[in-house]
Amino acid sequence: MANVIITGASRGIGAETAKLAAERGDAVCVNYLRNRDAADAVVAHITRAGGRAIAVQADVAIEADVMRLFATCDRELGPLGGLVNNAGILEAQSRVDAIDAARIARIFATNVTGAFVCAREAVRRMSTKRGGAGGVIVNVSSRAAILGSPGEYVDYAASKAALDTLTLGLAKEVAAEGIRVNGVRAGIIRTEIHASGGEPGRPDRIGPTLPMQRAGEAVEVARAILWLLSDESSYTTGSFVDVSGGR
Repeated sequence: MANVIITGASRGIGAETAKLAAERGDAVCVNYLRNRDAADAVVAHITRAGGRAIAVQADVAIEADVMRLFATCDRELGPLGGLVNNAGILEAQSRVDAIDAARIARIFATNVTGAFVCAREAVRRMSTKRGGAGGVIVNVSSRAAILGSPGEYVDYAASKAALDTLTLGLAKEVAAEGIRVNGVRAGIIRTEIHASGGEPGRPDRIGPTLPMQRAGEAVEVARAILWLLSDESSYTTGSFVDVSGGR
């Protein structure tokens, strides 16, 4: 059992991860950006089942918000044992030759800089060299980092490739300090993020083309995250679990 921060946990993969973590006995900080009602619903689900959770608004793209998020968790839950860097954004499907620098900056601010700053704050609290008790970081990436997402989300794919490199480098950096760092690369999963890209039905279009002939569900990604958070993966760091139906 541990105190765990999950960014972007009001919906989709983050929400399912929060619920599973609480079922396992973790106290969960449900971070959200805008939708307070959705975050409160996740907290209510957890508390009704006898678990412990709080909802904290913070934009991970803003360093001061991240500092406040972690300070609130320190104060209300106690020492941090786990971080799931799940918050991520994308924008409307586009070719590279139609993407401007402002869009790239927005995506990288959340998907890369936000993950870096959250990881920094987690390491400062968990590292045995800093007096911590160790812990686990799981970065939620995407198969787009490998496939490139041509014609749709090359900028998003590039941000997730950067997140993968953070995962590898940080894992080696803090392995001797009691911290494991791993990643989960999600494939085509039924979440609301596809609507942000302008095609809510994208899982229905692409799912049948995958080796498993279907899109995945958010809880299937959450289960992989929970394995990496748990002691069952105690000798695993700098590694990735692809939850992508074979693609």
